Amino acid sequence: MMGNLAVALITHGRIQTTLTKAKALRPFIEKIITFAKKAEASNDTARKLHYRRLAISRVRDKKAVAKLFDERASEFTERNGGYTRIYKVGQRIGDAAEMALIELIDGNDEGYSKKPAKKTAKKTTSKIAEVEAEVTEAEVTEAEVTEAEVTKPVKKAAKKAAKKAAKKAVKKAVKKEAPAKEETDA
Repeated sequence: MMGNLAVALITHGRIQTTLTKAKALRPFIEKIITFAKKAEASNDTARKLHYRRLAISRVRDKKAVAKLFDERASEFTERNGGYTRIYKVGQRIGDAAEMALIELIDGNDEGYSKKPAKKTAKKTTSKIAEVEAEVTEAEVTEAEVTEAEVTKPVKKAAKKAAKKAAKKAVKKAVKKEAPAKEETDA
């Protein structure tokens, strides 16, 4: 099945299939394209023939392999992987299977630019500057903080602890009184 999908992709440039088949086809066809690249880079005719035969053994169509090795391989010489692109198309009407369009990328396609990585670097440096500014502001305001403001959280914690202790004492007193009442009743 992968061989037939690869033949269709090589001859037509793009095919529409299910998403799972497209995802399975991607590594298969990229290995075949890598064989074509290695054959193009090789100076030895025996090595070129070897890569072509490896591709034929996987794809099983000599015309498609010839088209890939003779016409399309030169497009991918400068590209390091990522020879295909998958677009999600939607669902098929009959069985609601996820459909996808898989295509061979042109050799001159640059793909995504690396600009978002630079933006994150700028964001981190600006965040570092903001944090440093906050730290210096905190140091200045720390000197201005009075003892009363510092003791407020401490007082709240002390009140909570006192309430818990009072509740425990009440529970113990209730437990002691219950057996005492039973004794007086008897």
